Amino acid sequence: MEKWTTPEYYDYDYEEQENSTMCDYSEWKPSYSVIPVLYMLIFILGLSGNGVVIFTVWRAQAKRRSADIYIGNLAMADLTFVLTLPLWAVYTALGYHWPFGVALCKISSYVVLLNMYASVFCLTAMSFDRYLAIVHSLSSTQLRTRGHMQASLTAIWLLSGLLAAPTLIFRTTKNDESSDLISCGMDFSLVLGEGNQTISQSNELKQKESMWIAGLSISSSALGFLLPFLAMMVCYCFIGCTVTRHFNSLRKEDQRKRRLLKIITTLVVVFAACWMPFHVLKSADALSYLNLAPNTCAFLRFLLLAHPYATCLAYVNSCLNPFLYAFFDLRFRSQCLCLLNLKKAMHTSPGSSMSSQKTEAQSLATKV
Repeated sequence: MEKWTTPEYYDYDYEEQENSTMCDYSEWKPSYSVIPVLYMLIFILGLSGNGVVIFTVWRAQAKRRSADIYIGNLAMADLTFVLTLPLWAVYTALGYHWPFGVALCKISSYVVLLNMYASVFCLTAMSFDRYLAIVHSLSSTQLRTRGHMQASLTAIWLLSGLLAAPTLIFRTTKNDESSDLISCGMDFSLVLGEGNQTISQSNELKQKESMWIAGLSISSSALGFLLPFLAMMVCYCFIGCTVTRHFNSLRKEDQRKRRLLKIITTLVVVFAACWMPFHVLKSADALSYLNLAPNTCAFLRFLLLAHPYATCLAYVNSCLNPFLYAFFDLRFRSQCLCLLNLKKAMHTSPGSSMSSQKTEAQSLATKV
């Protein structure tokens, strides 16, 4: 029984594992209705929330902070990703049947990984930017220019696109002869070879395939979560020491730095909370392919049943960020109010009245 249930690097395929005939690897049936509902809820919230963030950052060109540019790119990654969720919702609702063809299978899977890498790299860059601004506030001025920021964002998107590229190569559709379902999963025949194989050769190919699955899973978790998260923690350790020593005054500039630091720290903590269960399960599954984790029916069934919900929790992060900005960032909230006031003025107050409301709204946005 082959399980290609999610748009990730690896697949749950326990058919060939020892004692599989004695194990029950059937899917939990309520998942076919629960997961699509959750995906569509994330889609609606993520589409509207990230759209507002992108529009707000774009409109506030004259008053952008360095963090705002990273936040705008983070919202762009999340928005691009949530656009694919209706496809995955349909896929799950149909019992993991993919009716959209090979091209959309590759592209939508690629976008999922692109979002994961771009999001964590943007958060890492934001954390490093705060590290330079707070720990090396005087000597880092030349490093924190608009040109360097644009170069870092270009590098983030290029690196994210490169790391997600294996999905475009190996992701494809596959017909399940036993159930007439079409799955969207990984196919390593390009690197493993095809054709009639003897039993020993077939076992060797399966071992190589397990190595590929485990290798891609572990590398994506390391590069897309563990290493960036460790880098962020190092930045925040230095920032914490500096804040404790030097930011005990009530100067306005220090208050702004602390407020922005609180926002970025919240984003990092929420990102870790949402994505950590997913990466832990994925790493455990990769280790099971390498026979370095328990190979019991109970453990493998737990991975199979828990993975869709860990994936869903990870995807929730793409719709949470806009609400975090609105709750913690007074400046973002005031800029949204500015846009709402301008929109209301355009419909209700012509001429000088509209100008006065515009001036008042802009004044509100610059107070924070």
